[in-house]
Amino acid sequence: MSMTHYMELLATNQPWNLLMFMAVPVVLAETVAITELYILFTRQRGNVAGVLNRTASIAGGFYFAGVFAYLIAAAVVPLTTGGGWRGPADVIAVSAYLLGIVPLLGLALIDIGAIARDRTEEQRLKLHAALVALFLVVAHVAMIFGMLDPAVLWKVAAPAHGLGH
Repeated sequence: MSMTHYMELLATNQPWNLLMFMAVPVVLAETVAITELYILFTRQRGNVAGVLNRTASIAGGFYFAGVFAYLIAAAVVPLTTGGGWRGPADVIAVSAYLLGIVPLLGLALIDIGAIARDRTEEQRLKLHAALVALFLVVAHVAMIFGMLDPAVLWKVAAPAHGLGH
């Protein structure tokens, strides 16, 4: 059994890679998600939950932008040019993880006022919540495919031989 590059990244250089590539972004994103629920129910942003939401959103977006840039240069380009991918599960896991840049950076850009300035507070709140949801989806897709043995998807696609009934 082998592992995807996603899992290998998290398992190598313990505990530092796990902290840098999983714990920090996920803790910041989960902080945004939890405080987002409070804000959606109360419609109050001018309190501790609102400040924490905004701070975690901005920190998470810009932190992940650095992670994204690093992994594109250090992993994606070399794996692609060198033919080092370990199959579809590997590509899906890494791609889904890196797609986290869209919602996380989007959250940060909303909260610093770089985008959606012309929208109402309600529209920005909806966009913010949608981006939180999108991050949760891509992060879970990355985790699910990242935990697969890369050979599993190859075996599923191959014809079954020697299976007597």
